[in-house]
Amino acid sequence: MKTDDNYYMNKALIEAQKAFQRGDVPVGALIVKDNNVISYGSDRKFSDPTEHAEITAIRSCAEKLSHWNLSGLTLYVTLEPCPMCAGACVNARISRVVYGAKNYRSGAGGTLYNILSDSRLNHMCKVTSGVMENECVKILQDYFIRRRRDKHSCFPRV
Repeated sequence: MKTDDNYYMNKALIEAQKAFQRGDVPVGALIVKDNNVISYGSDRKFSDPTEHAEITAIRSCAEKLSHWNLSGLTLYVTLEPCPMCAGACVNARISRVVYGAKNYRSGAGGTLYNILSDSRLNHMCKVTSGVMENECVKILQDYFIRRRRDKHSCFPRV
């Protein structure tokens, strides 16, 4: 694993922690261009089902750069993108997607589906998986353990 990947994934974990503290699923993302973080995102899907960390980071990045084409940029995300987020990465022409934990329920970066690298689509993202995987898995496990244990907590119910 490249040291840079660990550095940026650690920043994505900070974003995931923000979601955890809000009571949302702890997924964090950020987009990097030329070693500079352009945008951040964390899950807010309990208020809007499309507000996944990746989508938030992509929208913010496109707005800041005043362009939809995010070629040359890297998305770091703590959990493997779902089909919606993988499609957004492809449509935004993100060059590289780096993720930590595999998503066995809806992963579209190679676990269940391979949307990010599907040669039938008009763009393919390079994918690096397993970066700081243990840390990314742990925050998700902690969240769901706490959620199951604390039925009367502030966590939204699904």
